Amino acid sequence: MLPFCYQNDQLHLEHVAIKKMAATVETPFYCYSQSAIESAYNEYSNNLKTLNSMICYAVKANSNQAIIKTLAGIGAGADVVSEGELRRALQAGVPPSKIVFSGVAKSEREMSYALSVGIFQFNVESENELERLNQTALNLNKVARIAFRINPDVDANTHAKISTGKSENKFGIPISKAVSIYNKAAKMRGIEVKGVDVHIGSQLTTLAPFRETFKRIKLLVNELLEQGIAIEVIDIGGGLGVNYENQDNFEISIKRYCEMVNQEFCNLNAKIILEPGRSLVANSGLLVSQVVYKKQGEHSTFLIIDAAMNDLLRPSMYDAHHDLLSVTKKSTKEHYDIVGPICETGDTFAKNRQMESMEEGELLAIANVGAYGAVMSSNYNTRLSIPEVLVHQSQFEVIKPRRDYEALLSLDNLASWQQTTSELELVK
Repeated sequence: MLPFCYQNDQLHLEHVAIKKMAATVETPFYCYSQSAIESAYNEYSNNLKTLNSMICYAVKANSNQAIIKTLAGIGAGADVVSEGELRRALQAGVPPSKIVFSGVAKSEREMSYALSVGIFQFNVESENELERLNQTALNLNKVARIAFRINPDVDANTHAKISTGKSENKFGIPISKAVSIYNKAAKMRGIEVKGVDVHIGSQLTTLAPFRETFKRIKLLVNELLEQGIAIEVIDIGGGLGVNYENQDNFEISIKRYCEMVNQEFCNLNAKIILEPGRSLVANSGLLVSQVVYKKQGEHSTFLIIDAAMNDLLRPSMYDAHHDLLSVTKKSTKEHYDIVGPICETGDTFAKNRQMESMEEGELLAIANVGAYGAVMSSNYNTRLSIPEVLVHQSQFEVIKPRRDYEALLSLDNLASWQQTTSELELVK
């Protein structure tokens, strides 16, 4: 169930009116429902009670520490892909023993830091990475616990830019070479082989690719056991899709996915790690924006809003669909092209979309933006990063403020030869 609804013709997130929030927080801004995030996590947890499992939130979906803290507080671990995400997870209270480090290009510095804090596991993606991790661990007199990310060559039937499990993708070890590299790793003094990892992509909307992947991974686990390599951990990644378009026949759900996971892994003597991201946080979020201009074009009516592609990149990058809602409920509808102010034709949220009639100065909300919204934003066109707000029942609070222009511009430094004599004196 979505966390937003109309009460007395006003859109609310949990028990807070969006209009009330916008009177305090200047648009555009993100707002997230804490209850929706907790509910999604609990649905995973409750449906996996009989399985030896650990749910590690994929921090890349939304890395605000208040979001990570919400999940850590009810038992979640973290799946991270950079030192920065690792530091965020630790600062938000995730124990190192519940953190897995994924990613195709871990540096020696990142490896050293992760080893120093004692994370649960590295998900290793290449033979080169294995050798570097082994040497880094030996230099620190540590042992790195690892799983190899296996590329099973399964088509996830998702957007090409978020497919990760086909043979032509950059991710993981080809399944045909897995046994060989496991045998190599087992002989390394700085490495402790613990598990197998797989992740075939994001926004999967059918269960079939998951099931095919899991069957291939189970065959590999048995083959490794025959080689004398016992697998204690099977990390099955994330990728569960979200019903962005509110389709009645949407096949996939957290409950159905967990039922399949239970069926496939209940008889294996291994800890099962899940790495959900989007399915935990996407539905929690709204992006609230104001109509700046209503412009009549030759073929379309444009709503030009104060949010832009630098704030929410998904529609421009993936042609992603997000529902658009008038903050004040109305009975009349019109068709609009909803666009932002950036000097790019791609700064478009929807084309020929039917929605409630809107006028200049009115508020609208873009739905289901809790994942891959704020984390993919930028300051393109020297636009200020927009605030993020957490809502809990009837309370709301800014969890990331808008940076002002002075702070943004101060990130740049002039080269020494560009400064005047008086400026150089001030520096001294």
